[in-house]
Amino acid sequence: MAVFTAMDKKTISRDGTSIAYQRTGQGPVVVLVSGAMSTGATVAPLAMALSDRFSTVVYDRRGRGESGDTAPYAVEREVEDLAAVIDAVGGDAALYGISSGGALVLRAAASGLPVGRVAVYEPPFEVREDRERERAAYSDGLAGALAEGRRGDAVELFLRVTGLAEQMIVSARQSPMWPGLEAIAPTLAYDDAVMGDGPVPRDLLASITVPVLAVAGDASPDRMREAARQVAEAAPQGTYRLLKGQTHAVEPEILAPVLAEFYGA
Repeated sequence: MAVFTAMDKKTISRDGTSIAYQRTGQGPVVVLVSGAMSTGATVAPLAMALSDRFSTVVYDRRGRGESGDTAPYAVEREVEDLAAVIDAVGGDAALYGISSGGALVLRAAASGLPVGRVAVYEPPFEVREDRERERAAYSDGLAGALAEGRRGDAVELFLRVTGLAEQMIVSARQSPMWPGLEAIAPTLAYDDAVMGDGPVPRDLLASITVPVLAVAGDASPDRMREAARQVAEAAPQGTYRLLKGQTHAVEPEILAPVLAEFYGA
């Protein structure tokens, strides 16, 4: 199996932003997209697990890791970043996205990027009723904390919304990883924008003309499984898969064979 080293290549997005990426393995190209509070290195273990059958590409989304950033932010800029990466590695690819990265690749596919197949793992769309006020409070609180430079508070807010216990948040603030989380805290607003108004974007999904695989773990919360199921239901060529014993922190060696089958290897 290949070994992930670092983001050793760069491409330039449409607005001039430098996007760092790494390519490993040989075969059909699969681009993997990370979710909130993460970099391309987060999905590198999955890329390694696929690299004996595919040419796998991971990249740092704008504002993270080795990639640059350019204001003002718009979800369309992130779609353009992904387009630049695809162009740099040959002009067409299959896509995989985890969590809010899944929402991003769905938007990219709907925009008409040259992609053949799209797989997502637990995109966190809201399926519970009457959650509009809660979501608006998160967005407002996040925007306020970032505007005032309170990056730590922004990270705390995100961790709290994801369900992390208060004592674990306190411990996280005291851990060596905390400065790295604060460094990319502004990108929490990017992921918030990628998620749109919250619910599964059925109209957008209905416009996707390529096969879509939506995967969830059977040990994840009900809302995660239901969101993935609704994504598959809304996409014209959608398929839903449930992985036994898996949570949001899915194990690469469990997910990789499922993706390989879907991508055709």
